[in-house]
Amino acid sequence: RFGLVARLDYYTPADLEAIVERAAGILGVAIDADGCAEIARRARGTPRIATRLLRRVRDYAEVTGDGTVDKATAEAGLALFGVDTRGLDQVDRAILSALCERFGGGPVGLSTLAISVGEQTETVEDVYEPFLIQEGLIMRTPRGRVALPAAWEHLGLTPPPDAGPGGAAPTLFP
Repeated sequence: RFGLVARLDYYTPADLEAIVERAAGILGVAIDADGCAEIARRARGTPRIATRLLRRVRDYAEVTGDGTVDKATAEAGLALFGVDTRGLDQVDRAILSALCERFGGGPVGLSTLAISVGEQTETVEDVYEPFLIQEGLIMRTPRGRVALPAAWEHLGLTPPPDAGPGGAAPTLFP
């Protein structure tokens, strides 16, 4: 209808660093390049998340130190708030844990997975899955969601020996 096809994509870490640096200036936060990079790296490619993480780390820096955000402060603050080195939060890890530990790597249906982590199916599908899929941690199959090797590794788990790629056989006819 409009003659324009647009595609939204995640931001690059470099773009997010610029966004975090600008937001820090607006918020009056003293931040160095390494602290900026650490927050940007864990922001899931999303500016809104980057600024939210910056505010949390700023609060942590003000309570535990002099308010300056460097790499060590960013790492400690993000760890306190449950954001791991890949940018996964508590719900992301709960989804991976449910897939790997409760369901043996899958396949598992979306509603079953959502119920097991206490989230709405739409929230799992629209908010959490896109990032987990892009990061190569899970995949969708005709039979359900499947944990990939990176998910098992991220959780420090070993996939079952009889499982196919990613801890489960993602084929239509096993």
